[in-house]
Amino acid sequence: MSRRQRHKRRHRHTGGRASKAILLVLGLFSAVAAIGLAVLVGYIVSIASSAPNIKTLKPADKGSVSAVYAANGDRLGFIESDELRTPVEGNRIPRVMKQATVAIEDERYYEHTGVDYPGLVRAAIDNFESGKTVQGGSTITMQLVRNLAYVSSERTYQRKIKEAKLAEELENERSKEWILDEYLNNIPYGTVGGRSAIGVEAASRLFFDKPARTLRLKEAALLAGLPQAPSRFNPFTNPGTAKARRNDVLNSMAKEKMITPLEAQRAIASSLGVKENNYYTRKKESYFFDYVRQELIDRYGANTVRRGGLKVYTTIDLGLQEAARKAIAGRLGDQSDPRSAIVTVDPETGYIRTMAASNEYRKSKYNLAAQGARQPGSAFKVMVLMTALRQGIDPKTKTFVSKPLNIVDPKYGPWQVKTYAGTYGGSMNLVEATLQSDNTVYAQLDLEVGPDKVKETARMMGITSKLSGYPAEGLGGLERGVSPLEMATAYSSIANGGFKVKPVAIRKVVFPDGKVKNFGRPKRKRIFTEEATATARDILKQNIQKGTGTQANIGCPAGGKTGTTDNYTDAWFVGFTPKMTTATWVGYPQSNKVSMDNVRGIRVAGGTFPAEIWGDYMKAAKRKFCKDWPPVNDGLGGTPLDGGAGQDGVNDQNQPGGNGVDNPGGTGAYDSTRYESPPQDVPGQ
Repeated sequence: MSRRQRHKRRHRHTGGRASKAILLVLGLFSAVAAIGLAVLVGYIVSIASSAPNIKTLKPADKGSVSAVYAANGDRLGFIESDELRTPVEGNRIPRVMKQATVAIEDERYYEHTGVDYPGLVRAAIDNFESGKTVQGGSTITMQLVRNLAYVSSERTYQRKIKEAKLAEELENERSKEWILDEYLNNIPYGTVGGRSAIGVEAASRLFFDKPARTLRLKEAALLAGLPQAPSRFNPFTNPGTAKARRNDVLNSMAKEKMITPLEAQRAIASSLGVKENNYYTRKKESYFFDYVRQELIDRYGANTVRRGGLKVYTTIDLGLQEAARKAIAGRLGDQSDPRSAIVTVDPETGYIRTMAASNEYRKSKYNLAAQGARQPGSAFKVMVLMTALRQGIDPKTKTFVSKPLNIVDPKYGPWQVKTYAGTYGGSMNLVEATLQSDNTVYAQLDLEVGPDKVKETARMMGITSKLSGYPAEGLGGLERGVSPLEMATAYSSIANGGFKVKPVAIRKVVFPDGKVKNFGRPKRKRIFTEEATATARDILKQNIQKGTGTQANIGCPAGGKTGTTDNYTDAWFVGFTPKMTTATWVGYPQSNKVSMDNVRGIRVAGGTFPAEIWGDYMKAAKRKFCKDWPPVNDGLGGTPLDGGAGQDGVNDQNQPGGNGVDNPGGTGAYDSTRYESPPQDVPGQ
């Protein structure tokens, strides 16, 4: 054997041993890899198996903003929350928005079955090469699973495995269209002014002040690019970055042939077009809106209201609101003038139809109409009158002597009562005393029927403010005062024939699950006989015809009472027709000590601006209605208490003094010193 042959033989033996070693190592590696793969597969299967079945899961309630509507269906506004969400049907999301989302988030969306395995591999390679996470590999379906809280949001492999398993199950249960629509209704698009837009409708409103169905290509592309990093791509705070991201979306759409290259170029060359707005914060009738929101919180709790999703249908009449403000401005339109508040209640249902005031919401959130606690003056004498009628006293035959009083009552102590002018009318019945608003007669009546009974009557009628049962309360001398809403509610029991009503602001609430709470027609409780209220109505109708309320004459059947407080700090007119009860207050809201003794050259009493505003407003508010109450044939209400009023409750223009504005003095002018008198001090104070 030659040397060359021996060398070849040695090399062959050595090479054989090396090849065997390599094969052995490869075999061992393959075995380990197979075992590892089996373990990995087993691990994945185990984690996937631990995930619940998609059919057993209920998506988290993402909620939505609660909307409040007026009686005619116009939206008053949204109840503010940290998250803004307004779900919409898929047919209200434009095709271009869906295309933009698919192009940038999941280009193989219509090809995979929930998990894009090639996409996961590409994402893993890109992340490995860059040394950081640059792609997540999640499909739209997987993101929806996460956003609906089917799985946690923690960044772990376990979550990703469960997410993939549930995504495939979801695709077996739902169509691609449903999944995409749900995704677009639940994905976060960013935060502006502390409020986050959840879903495309809220995002469209927040960034463009328009509904999603009207989105154009460039707008849809911008929104589609936001979910990946909402803060970084926020167009208000980072317009340059936002525009670059939008252009990426447009290029992706062109690449996927969803749009032409020319369409993409034109959109890329355009501005962002974002628009700051107050869509979710602006409100109509802010005072009433706040009243409704608080009522919702009182009824359902703050958490339910904040969670949102409610549709709240209210009783407010926007046309009457405008008529009320117009009436106030027509009489007291200057900045230096006192302020006024008007509340109208439907006496049959308690529905609050008007809650308006002349003060500016941006300057003061204090609701004069519902929260104002002001002295009612002689308007509270009606509670004394109704107490007398409850006790069977006949206003036509019951008489007292009008005179200065210096009473020392064994229960209530000393009490001095007088009128402003110091003039007294001698013996008079309760009808005349009401028309003249005689304090001394009503003081005597108050003591006779019992101040505690007057308090009881006021409570029955709907007065909720503090009452102590003192004699002075019957003349309007309350410790804390009342609101126009309370007074309108109380007088409603006279207008409706003797039923107590509760003020109602909310007609219906629709909850997120579709359940409806319909408050319907409130239950009523009779507190007065029909005859008693007919008698009171007749007296108060005369008061508009020839008493202290002549300036409130609207040419149709109506009754009411004036009220003026000490030093002219508060002035009222509270009145009613068969369909409406309205309280009008005038005063300076910043203090109950600021006098109105010289406003436009006059002292502001109940028969001046309040009655005039009431009349101007009610002429518009009554619209075409001008009917009287049906006759009551028994008891005290069987016949008119005074022959001066005709069948329709309006003075006969052919009778002497029948011009509708005369007063008992026959001068045709309103004399507050004759009729109105200050509230008396609380005994012992």
